[in-house]
Amino acid sequence: MGGLYLLDYGAGNVRSLVNAVNRLGYEIEWVKEPGDILKADKVIFPGVGAFGSAMQSLVEKNYAEPLKHFIKSGKPFMGICVGLQTLFERSEENPNVPGLGIIPGTVKLFNKDDNNKAVPHMGWNKVNCLKEIKYNNVQQQKEGKDIHCGIKQDNVYYFIHSYAVPYNEDIKEWILSTTQYGNEIFISSIQKDNVFGTQFHPEKSGYAGLRILKSFLEGRSENISLDDKEIIIKNPIKLPKDKFTKRIIACLDVRTNDQGDLVVTKGDQYDVRERSTNNDFGCGQIRNLGKPVDLARRYFDDGADEITFLNITSFRNCPLTDLPMLQILKLTSETVFVPLTIGGGIRDVIDPDGKFHSALEVAGEYFRSGADKVSIGSDAVYAVEKYLANDKKLSGNTSIETIAHAYGSQAVVISVDPRRIYVNSPEAEPNHHLIKTSFPGPNGEFWCWYQCTVKGGREGRDIDVHQLVTSCEAMGAGEILLNCMDKDGTNSGYDLELIDDVKKAVRIPVIASSGAGKEEHFAEVFDKTNVEAALAAGIFHRQEVPIQNVKNYLRERNILIRSDDSSL
Repeated sequence: MGGLYLLDYGAGNVRSLVNAVNRLGYEIEWVKEPGDILKADKVIFPGVGAFGSAMQSLVEKNYAEPLKHFIKSGKPFMGICVGLQTLFERSEENPNVPGLGIIPGTVKLFNKDDNNKAVPHMGWNKVNCLKEIKYNNVQQQKEGKDIHCGIKQDNVYYFIHSYAVPYNEDIKEWILSTTQYGNEIFISSIQKDNVFGTQFHPEKSGYAGLRILKSFLEGRSENISLDDKEIIIKNPIKLPKDKFTKRIIACLDVRTNDQGDLVVTKGDQYDVRERSTNNDFGCGQIRNLGKPVDLARRYFDDGADEITFLNITSFRNCPLTDLPMLQILKLTSETVFVPLTIGGGIRDVIDPDGKFHSALEVAGEYFRSGADKVSIGSDAVYAVEKYLANDKKLSGNTSIETIAHAYGSQAVVISVDPRRIYVNSPEAEPNHHLIKTSFPGPNGEFWCWYQCTVKGGREGRDIDVHQLVTSCEAMGAGEILLNCMDKDGTNSGYDLELIDDVKKAVRIPVIASSGAGKEEHFAEVFDKTNVEAALAAGIFHRQEVPIQNVKNYLRERNILIRSDDSSL
């Protein structure tokens, strides 16, 4: 039978990869039994989550031995992320679980003591191609063979991982490219004979990533003979600073309007209705700023580095029956090839029929529909309250812990909705983390703490942001989406004091949110807080500040930003 096959062992979002292959005009079959691997002409293995879970699943499904046999047969193989890592002998993530052992070496955790970087490595970074072909005649160049498999040093690609294989000269013949993150140089792609793999996700790397998939599918890296050309392998060069870029994220608040249609909305101070004739909030129609799928595609074309959907519709109470929102993810992932995050309703739920669904099950449905990350809000606050009450002992059964264990910490984002509570002195609030502010309160107070809220900001809890983010990091979360109720809808700039305080408290990436009103605000938050990403909604929806304007402004100020063209 033959053909192109996808090896999916049941973890994470593989829908985007299938959509990318289809977008390029190819059909792909799913491996359903071990024999499918052996009869395939080509295999793509997009691993997601933990190394140990991936290998255990391969063994339990009897895929491991057929996969090793396929690779040794000389047929084209492509591994992505954990799919690349499993080719090695072992990983520090799960040291007692052996890998496939195709390549000697160990996958290792990034150095968390390196103050130049957050872990996970999450975002867009450059690669350094080490292999070059020295052609002996022009005819060989015209054949279009490409040892780089479509990878270009001028492009950046999307990484999302905490573990990687450090550069090792002993396996130099395997290394196609390296990437520097902080002070560490790791292997970002491998190529030898029929084996090709990327630590980054080409299906989430825009058109630059699609070109890599196209090169593999067309076989441009296959059968490169050494008879009449020489392969040159260079050494990596350590840079004074890595080429890790800042991310610009477009956020879409999605809910049903009064006519029952799903629309993108945006509120002023969390109110999503237009003003009525008497200028009161909460009485007019739901603010409609566009259709979710169309708007997401526009942002992809405009250069957004990620897109976040916040599900604020009533369906969030039973997300497994939320067919409209799931359909939005499925349709968006067909034409949008950057990471997608979904938030709203990620928790243990009981559907109208009385059936229980765990947060892990809910997240799994979103991942299978096209999401790469899930954002947890109120449920994270409740989980941290229990964690602190239990002397900071992990229970293992919270939504954060279960999803991070199954899909990796990089798949779990914590969405924080805090508001300022002013006090006269630190002694007035000894149980919370306070900051001294340059913006005094209504009665001249110079101290404040940030109270976490739930239920879309409608209810405050006796827990501060510092407690929340540090606890969520300990529970396994991989990223913080930091909103600010005091800044939302003001267009006055991000809350730099809040963001800087949180950035110093955790080692995981932080997304700044709430308050952006002009290009200068993005540069300001990157310069003054060193945050990894900045998010905006209303100004993008209304095209008051186009995404490309933001990127051009940042680029002019020497802030590293991704550029991507739309050609294949």
